[in-house]
Amino acid sequence: MDIYHIIKRPLVTEKGTHQSQQQFDASASRAARGGAFTFEVHAEATKPMIKQAIEKIYNVKVEAVRTANRGGKRRRVRFKTGKTADTKKAVVVLRQGFHIDLF
Repeated sequence: MDIYHIIKRPLVTEKGTHQSQQQFDASASRAARGGAFTFEVHAEATKPMIKQAIEKIYNVKVEAVRTANRGGKRRRVRFKTGKTADTKKAVVVLRQGFHIDLF
């Protein structure tokens, strides 16, 4: 799978914008880290694949990747019921000093 097919689009939400602007200094139990950015990714993408794609596309260093599978919602149009598509969301935490200019 190509790195440009792994990352579909950035998810721009209020929570995501807030998390991207946060910076955390090092503590006794945790290393320093930069902001967290949220992306919609391919359903079969793994954490190492997502990390590699983000590092190559945006030229940053990734600290951690968290993923979540989001099920589609049931919708009704007239007399038929259907379901929206399932998606996979990835929250990418960057190392201290790195930033992605999305917003």
